Amino acid sequence: MSAEAERKTETIPQWKQEEVDDIADLVRSYSSVGIVNVAGIPSRQLQTMRRNLHGSAELRISRNTLVERALDEVDEGVEELKQYVAGEVGLIGTNDNPFGLYKQLEESKSPAPISAGEVAPNDIVIPEGDTGVDPGPFVGELQSIGASARIMEGSIQVTEDSVVAEEGEAVSEDVANVLSELGMEPKEVGLDLKGVYSDGVLFEADELAIDVEEYRADVEAAAARARDLSVNAVYPTAQTTPSLIAKAEGEAKSLGLQAEIESPDVVPDLVSKADGQVRALAAQIDDEEALPEELRDVEAPAAGAAEDESTDEETESEADEAEEEAADEDDDDEDDGGAEGLGEMFG
Repeated sequence: MSAEAERKTETIPQWKQEEVDDIADLVRSYSSVGIVNVAGIPSRQLQTMRRNLHGSAELRISRNTLVERALDEVDEGVEELKQYVAGEVGLIGTNDNPFGLYKQLEESKSPAPISAGEVAPNDIVIPEGDTGVDPGPFVGELQSIGASARIMEGSIQVTEDSVVAEEGEAVSEDVANVLSELGMEPKEVGLDLKGVYSDGVLFEADELAIDVEEYRADVEAAAARARDLSVNAVYPTAQTTPSLIAKAEGEAKSLGLQAEIESPDVVPDLVSKADGQVRALAAQIDDEEALPEELRDVEAPAAGAAEDESTDEETESEADEAEEEAADEDDDDEDDGGAEGLGEMFG
């Protein structure tokens, strides 16, 4: 019998079994279950985070062996989370989707000072400027950790941005003391999501770290291109049919005007076109006696000739204008629906 099988079948104390049952109940109660790293979080801040999650998620911290046993008991694929159960971790359950859970945990993080021996989460930089510290031994402490510092104008100033600890490097005691003196908090404290199991799918943290606004913009751009393709291909759908009808109506009206078809929808434009042509012609005749009284002293406007030519163009463009208006209406509808759908996806 394997060691794992022995561990599963061995008799465990009643309190341990009750703890396993409670953890298993938590796992079954939520649609999304994840493992979070709680290392380095002070107890007081951890309790605050637990309270802030109340109503949207539930955090439970227990022995890793008991968490693993509970995941095995539930089975149903959730046991895949066992690979993340290492070090100081907790179990978190929510009915929100994994993207919403990740976003909530990231937004709940807060800056905190870093201690000696901790690994720098990123390059720690002391920025250029006045430290606000009076002249004294502190300038030497700054210089000893690699910061460009000197006494200027009655205070200690850093003359240029100075990297005092690189990402992944253990922070020395001297660096930690200087950062504390400057009131710098170079790390973030919060629950780091390691993995989430939801609806039969295992998500890792890097798969959930997406830019929601960029994703939204990509979806909207794809929808717009698909709609344009549908209109250009004259492929009717619920979204494009109004635009196709408006476009066809405009093209039909343009054709009727060009062919001088006396349709009720075209006659007003034909009359207007004819009137413009007559006035333009009358303006070219020097002998006023040859003109009817109502056309005497008629001056063609500067854009008169262009007006005649543009009449056809304006009519032809009505289809495009109508199409654009319908497109704007469709886009508004799509934006509203899209935002709501993405909101459900990403929390």
